[in-house]
Amino acid sequence: MIELKDVYTIYDDEIEVLNGVNLHIKDGEFVSIVGPSGAGKSTLLRLMTREILPYQGQVVIDGVNIVDLPSKAIPLLRRKIGTIYQDFKLLSNKTAFENVAFAMEVCGLDEHEIGNDVPKVLGIVGLNDKLNSFPHQMSGGEKQRLAIARALIHRPRIILADEPTGNLDMVNSYDVVKLLTKINELGTTVILATHNREVVNAIGKRVISMEKGKVVRDQVENGKYVL
Repeated sequence: MIELKDVYTIYDDEIEVLNGVNLHIKDGEFVSIVGPSGAGKSTLLRLMTREILPYQGQVVIDGVNIVDLPSKAIPLLRRKIGTIYQDFKLLSNKTAFENVAFAMEVCGLDEHEIGNDVPKVLGIVGLNDKLNSFPHQMSGGEKQRLAIARALIHRPRIILADEPTGNLDMVNSYDVVKLLTKINELGTTVILATHNREVVNAIGKRVISMEKGKVVRDQVENGKYVL
């Protein structure tokens, strides 16, 4: 489903971030990408959404090299992918309902679909009672669950989570991981980039370890963060 073939990236014409990365991620997998800051984890995810382009190599999703996609096809690609970040990226002046609804509005969906789908997805992440709450009225864990709801609203086939537990304590971190695991069990491919050893070891699925822009270890079964 997702394949990186001999991928190199260079920032500012001189800083090499990825150095010959080759990866294959199957449909429905849960993969943790681990490594220290600067290892290239976030860069990998940004390549998958076509936010950046490689200096060399191919990024293939569903058999299509997205490096060659025309600009008009990029929004369609991104509707297949839900993204979750460490800093939540919520709209502070909108309620939980409105934050998720906004993601549908920008895609031109009508009020009936919004009114039907938003409460359902907020229920999936356990925020049934927070529809009218603003982000400042919510805990860190609730904010991250709201960010996950927003990522789920288009029923993406892939979830990319970049350090989603970075601002959370361990209790809320495990709640987020349980939610991502549940989403994965329903058939969505989940790719988690993190440096949190405890979270990765609790998941116990495939772990790809990176260091200095290279894949240095790929544990397919019962992976552990051993970098």
